[in-house]
Amino acid sequence: MSVPATAGFGALYLVALVAGRQTVLAGVNEPVVWPAAGVAAVWMVTRRESRWRWLDMAVLAVLTVTGLLATGADPAVSVVHAGAAVAAGMTFAVAMARLLPGVWAGTGGDRPLAKLDDLWRILVAAALAATMMSCIDTLGDRLAEQEVSALRFATRLVRDVAAVLIFGVAIQRVVYLIRGHWSRLDRERTLEFVAIFVSSAGAYYFTFFVNHHLPIGFALLPLTVWAGIRMPTPLAIGHTLVFAGVAAVFTQRGWGPYAEIADPATRGLVIELYVSILAVVGLALALSRDERDALIDRLRDSEQEATDKAGMMTMIVNSMTEGLAILDQNGRLVLRNPAAGRLLGSVNTVAGGVALGSDYGFFHPDGTPLADADLPYARALAGEEVPPMDVLVRNAAVPEGRIVRFNVARIAVRPDGPQHVVVVFHDVTADRRHRDELMSFAGQVAHDLLNPLTTIEGWSEVLEQELAGYQPAERVARIQRAAARMRTFLNGLLAYTAARDGKLMPTTVNLQLLLGDIVNSRLDQADSSGEAPPYFEISQMEPVEGDPVLIRQLFENLIDNALGPMAPGVAPYVTISCQPVANAMLRVDILDNGLGLTPGRRRDAFTSFHSGQDDRGNGLELAVCKRIVERHGGTIEALANPYGSGTRMSLTLPMGRSVYARTLENQWAASR
Repeated sequence: MSVPATAGFGALYLVALVAGRQTVLAGVNEPVVWPAAGVAAVWMVTRRESRWRWLDMAVLAVLTVTGLLATGADPAVSVVHAGAAVAAGMTFAVAMARLLPGVWAGTGGDRPLAKLDDLWRILVAAALAATMMSCIDTLGDRLAEQEVSALRFATRLVRDVAAVLIFGVAIQRVVYLIRGHWSRLDRERTLEFVAIFVSSAGAYYFTFFVNHHLPIGFALLPLTVWAGIRMPTPLAIGHTLVFAGVAAVFTQRGWGPYAEIADPATRGLVIELYVSILAVVGLALALSRDERDALIDRLRDSEQEATDKAGMMTMIVNSMTEGLAILDQNGRLVLRNPAAGRLLGSVNTVAGGVALGSDYGFFHPDGTPLADADLPYARALAGEEVPPMDVLVRNAAVPEGRIVRFNVARIAVRPDGPQHVVVVFHDVTADRRHRDELMSFAGQVAHDLLNPLTTIEGWSEVLEQELAGYQPAERVARIQRAAARMRTFLNGLLAYTAARDGKLMPTTVNLQLLLGDIVNSRLDQADSSGEAPPYFEISQMEPVEGDPVLIRQLFENLIDNALGPMAPGVAPYVTISCQPVANAMLRVDILDNGLGLTPGRRRDAFTSFHSGQDDRGNGLELAVCKRIVERHGGTIEALANPYGSGTRMSLTLPMGRSVYARTLENQWAASR
C-alpha cells in the first residue's frame, strides 16, 4: 500500500511542478501558479503517520530537484527549493495534526472541510507552511546571489497559500468523492449550475481577452459569490480552481487588466492576491452554506424526533388508567388525559384555561367540603411539600362518590419560568372500602372479645385466690399473663380504629405539660417495678394544634418505643426537642440510646403489626402513631440517631395557635 501511494503522489507532484513551471512570469522569474505546493502539502499530511514517511520525503526532494532541473532552473536553487518543499510539507502536516486532526491527518482523517472554522484553521496551517517555504527560498536566493525583496517574499507567500487552499482542498475533495461519498445533484438546479459556469466563462473571456484594458478585474468577484452560495461545495471548488487558473494564466500571457501593471513584481503580487481572494471567498461561502444545511438537517431530524416522541408520549398518556393533569401557576388546566376526565366525572376533552376547583365536587374523605386553597395542587403552588392525599369526588356524573388519591409535583418548563404542577391520581375507592371493612371488622371483633376476656380475667383472679399456696397457682398466673397480652392486643386494635375513624376535636395542646406528665408516669412505673429509672432531657416545647386524646396517645406510644431494649448495663436516655418548620408546622424529634433499628426495619416500622425496637407490644403502636400524625396533616419517619446508637423519631404537627387558632383570635378581636 505504501509504494503505490508514494508512486501516485510522486507522479501527481511531478506533473504539478512541471505545469507550474510553465507559468513563470516574465521579469520576476517566478511561477504565477504553483500547484506543486498544494500537492506536496496533501502528500505530507496524508503520509505523516506512515512508517515510510521518510521515503516519501526523500522522493519529494528528488522529484523537486529533477523537475526543476528539467525545466531549466539553477541547480543550487533547485536543491534549496527541494528542502523548502519538504520542510513546508512537514510544517503543514504537523500544523494540520494540531489544528484539524479529523481532516486529512490522524484517525478518521478522510473528513472533508465542512465548517467555516475548518477553513480558518487550514488557512493558518497553509500560512505557516508557505512562510517556511518562502524563508528557505529567500535564503537560496541569497546563496545564488539573486535579487531579494520583501515584495518577492510576499508574492511567494500569497501564491503558496492560494495553492494549498485551491489545489490541496480540491485534491482532498476528489479523494473523498472517490471513496464513495457522492451526493446526487438537484435536477431542478442543474440548469443554474450550467448558467454559472457559462456566465463565468463569458465574463472572464470578455474581461481578460476581448477588452482587457479596462481595470474591472475585481468586478468578476460576484461570480465566485454566486457559485459559492448556490453550487455544491465540490462544484464551487471546481469553479474557483478553473477561473482562478484562467486569470493567472491570462495575466502570465500578458492578457487581462492585471497584465497592464507595468512593474512585474507588483503585477505578480496583485494576481496572487486576486487568486487568493477568489479561493477564500468561494470556500468561505460554500462551507458556510454546508454548515447551514447541516444545521437545518439536524434541526429537521430533531424536530421529527421530537414529533415522534411527542406522539408516543401522547399515546402513552392517553392509554394510562391513572389520571394525569398539568396545571399552570393560576391553577388552570394546561392538558389532561381521558382517564382524568373519567375519574373526575367530567367530559374527556377540556378547553384550555379551565380551572380545576371545588366545582368538580371535591370533599374530604369524611364528606366535609374541601376548600380550593386546600386542594393538593393549590398547596403545591403555594410552596408546600404535599404528600399523597385522598379526596372524595362527588358530582352529577359520580353521584355515588369516588375516593381519588392525588399525587402532585411542581415543575418548571424553563429554569426562570413560572411553576406548573403535575397531578397524577387514581381511584382508591375499592382499596379504602376493603381496608375500612377489614379494620371495622377487626375493631368489632376486638370489642366483642373484650367481654369474654373480662370474664376469663375475673374467674382467673377467683381461682388464684382459692389456689393460693398450692402448686397449680403458677398455672393460673400464666393464664392471667396470656389474658393481659390479649387485652393489650385488643386495646391496640381499638386504638387504631379510633385513630383512623374517630372525629378530631382540635385544640391547642401544651406539649410541655403533656410530656412532663408522661415522663412522671414512666418514672413512677420504673420505681414501682424496681428498674433503673430512665433519664429524660426535654427542651422548651411549643404548643401544637390537635386532638388532645390522640396527641397524648401519640407521645405515649413514642416514648414507650424509645424506652425499648437497651444494651446490657446502659440506662435509657431520651431527649425530646422541637423546632418550627415550613407551612406553620412544628417538628418534634425524639432520640433514644437503645439498640436502634436496621434500615429495613426503619422502613417497615410504621406498618400494621410491626413492632418498634423490640418484639413487645401488639405491633400496632407505631402504626397508630403514623395514623394520628397523618390525620393531623403531618409526617413521621424513623431515622438513625446521629449522635450514637439508637433511633430518632421525627414527626411534624400543626403549630399551636396556627391558622385555626389565629382565625378564632381574629374573630374574637373583631367581636370586641
